[in-house]
Amino acid sequence: MYPLLRWFLFKFDPEKVHYFTFRLLGFWLKVPFVKPIWKSIYCVKNPLLETTVAGIKFPNPVGLAAGFDKNALRINELAACGFGFVEIGTVTPVGQDGNPKPRLFRLLEDQAIINRMGFNNDGADVIVERLKKLNPACIIGGNIGKNKVTPNEEATSDYLKCYHALEAYVDYFVVNVSSPNTPNLRELQDKEPLTALLRTLMDERAKKGSSKPIFLKIAPDLTDSQLDDIVDIVNETKIAGVIATNTTIERGNLVTSSAEVEAIGAGGVSGKPLAKRATEVIAYLYRKSNGSFPIIGVGGIYSGEDAVEKLLAGASLVQVYSGFIYQGPALVKRINKAVLKKRKEIAHG
Repeated sequence: MYPLLRWFLFKFDPEKVHYFTFRLLGFWLKVPFVKPIWKSIYCVKNPLLETTVAGIKFPNPVGLAAGFDKNALRINELAACGFGFVEIGTVTPVGQDGNPKPRLFRLLEDQAIINRMGFNNDGADVIVERLKKLNPACIIGGNIGKNKVTPNEEATSDYLKCYHALEAYVDYFVVNVSSPNTPNLRELQDKEPLTALLRTLMDERAKKGSSKPIFLKIAPDLTDSQLDDIVDIVNETKIAGVIATNTTIERGNLVTSSAEVEAIGAGGVSGKPLAKRATEVIAYLYRKSNGSFPIIGVGGIYSGEDAVEKLLAGASLVQVYSGFIYQGPALVKRINKAVLKKRKEIAHG
């Protein structure tokens, strides 16, 4: 069923299709009796799937990465697709349109996506109003960033504003300094500014008496020495852990012709071409840290086997994005079934 729907949807502009499917999902799951049937098809429930990370009990280890439901519009509908958690955002203090369109592109031969969205979102205040009305059906993460017009020297203020706005309504936070689509943002990944930013957020968390964990989302393009810095920073600042990884600016391993890729222009690549590097980063961080902090693995997960590979490399949870677009909601079910099978094998020795 989904391959036929995908064939049809992929004939249209990716960004328009995204919003169309959001509206369609919302409409479809409001039809009487549809939601329980839908959940019975796609949701996998088993105590062995429950995963406690940073003090949060996740009903299963499969999440939807940030960027898909930026504005907290379809959290419960996405939970009905089998996700154990949904990460909203990236949220900025003030709503912004993002980069000029077109800014979202499919690379069909690579089963990949290039995006240069640029943190388009409705802004913290509007998103909070939606969250206030929500009775959440899954764990919610809040991915936070800075506005494009905010210089890096003042970035901490933007992250603090988002933290304060969302703190009562999300279960965990993700500090996004790794998107390639906001000018100079990745400079905040350097050891000194990143340590200062995370320390400030952790101090604010302590002042509020909050237990909400704070994760850091990193780029896959970091060198080993930069990854060593990340391990040091996590240990120094005592943040909860790391999400590995964001999209990549690397284009060298694409099947799509270089002329077509160059015509698309700037943007981060997600999907299958990211799979190997994301797993390498997970394994490196896990090994270097001796497993001292949790890692959420994301990048190129298109099957249950892909997800299990990342968990075996050291991830505690996984997230999907491009795979969900290319494979549909059945992917979430396949991942949960594969994880369940692996955990049963381990439980029975």
